[in-house]
Amino acid sequence: MTAAQVSPAYDLIVIGAGPVGENVADYATKRGLRVAIVESELVGGECSYWACMPSKALLRSGSALRAAERLDGARQAVTGRVDVPAVLARRDAFAGHWKDDGQVDWLRSAGIDLLRGRGRLTGPGTVDVDGRAYTATAVAVATGSLPVLPDVPGLADAQPWGTRDATSAPSVPPRLLVVGGGVAGTELATAYASLGSRVTLVARSTLLDREEPFAGDHVARALTQLGVDVRTHVTPERVDRDAAGSVTTRLSDGTTVASEEILVATGRRANTLDLGIETVGQRPGDWLPVDDTMLVAGTDWLYAVGDVNGRALLTHQGKYQARAAGEAIAARVNGTPVHAEPWGDHVATADHAAVPHVVFTDPEVARAGLTEAQARSRGVAVRAVEYELGSVAGATLHADGYEGRAKLVVDEDRHVVVGATFVGPDVAELLHSATIAIVGEVPLERLWHAVPSYPTISEVWLRLLEAYGRPHSD
Repeated sequence: MTAAQVSPAYDLIVIGAGPVGENVADYATKRGLRVAIVESELVGGECSYWACMPSKALLRSGSALRAAERLDGARQAVTGRVDVPAVLARRDAFAGHWKDDGQVDWLRSAGIDLLRGRGRLTGPGTVDVDGRAYTATAVAVATGSLPVLPDVPGLADAQPWGTRDATSAPSVPPRLLVVGGGVAGTELATAYASLGSRVTLVARSTLLDREEPFAGDHVARALTQLGVDVRTHVTPERVDRDAAGSVTTRLSDGTTVASEEILVATGRRANTLDLGIETVGQRPGDWLPVDDTMLVAGTDWLYAVGDVNGRALLTHQGKYQARAAGEAIAARVNGTPVHAEPWGDHVATADHAAVPHVVFTDPEVARAGLTEAQARSRGVAVRAVEYELGSVAGATLHADGYEGRAKLVVDEDRHVVVGATFVGPDVAELLHSATIAIVGEVPLERLWHAVPSYPTISEVWLRLLEAYGRPHSD
């Protein structure tokens, strides 16, 4: 009997029960499909237990304390430092104490079957879960990504922290070396410096080098003010941990750093090594290439959603893809039309040029869409304008000596915003307005009629438009 002749036990099997997998399963279930989800660890995934939620819980208390210290009248009332045990306890609560009972209950209430174990593809529409075979009309892979460990002599033997270790650590090391100047590295350096660790951060380039250049500059200055020893354009060359547990790291500039722990945050790879994707013509360890409905190239039944496809390694963007994929899978299984045109019901069009994200350092870095360099590399006729956030009335009220910067990247041919970056304390809440402007392709002529409330930091929108100059309709 061929695979095509087997009656599938499920309409859809999802491998990976993180937020992305849960959303694929939920949306397909709501469209009448019989769905199972496979998970070998905790239902709820990386974001719930080791990434988004615990990391932001580690960051928030220090951020709130510094916010008070920036205001005359409030700073005089600050009489102590961050209570580390209380912060860690709050972190533990947000991570559900690393128990997934509530998430399992939600799956049950949603009508989604949970298959506990490690799922592997064994052929078209077939999944092995710890030795038991299951079949389905469609399979969605939502296994996420894993950290990359650089090939540095002695590093693996030194038992370095990954981001999971850093976000779930039961105590704060006196000294911490952070390797990596990207989002995870800068956020966790901020968190641990706030919690009292003496942090050294090393980066092979500048900090946040995928953002507008001023973003990394602002964050580097702030980390230095927080007591972090920031070293850019340097890499580890040798790592050793002695019998007492101390780590010594020799750097490419000839200096050494001593620490109790070393955290490696230097990038991620697709979690596809032990997934069986070689049975469907893909190479283990590679990102899975997909179309905008998340259908894997060369198949009509396999989908890859979230980090595993390499499009946008962000939880919220993965959940966006999951909504599109769940609807597309259900439409195909049910034999109803698939709306695959740009911005249609079954596609993740925003992945290409309208992705929002926030770096929760202090100051925050918030960007939607493209940087100026990215836009130019795509051949966009670019004009960019910038404005100092500290000159906006709402910002001066928000914090004494407020420092920050905002930038719009404009497509001059279409007179629409294709990128926006904000750097400063509490700028994350400015981002969705930029996302809407980019996704909606709102003409600059119309944006002049979107009046920001006074006195808020959002008034920077008006200042940026004034810096650009008012376009006139033909």
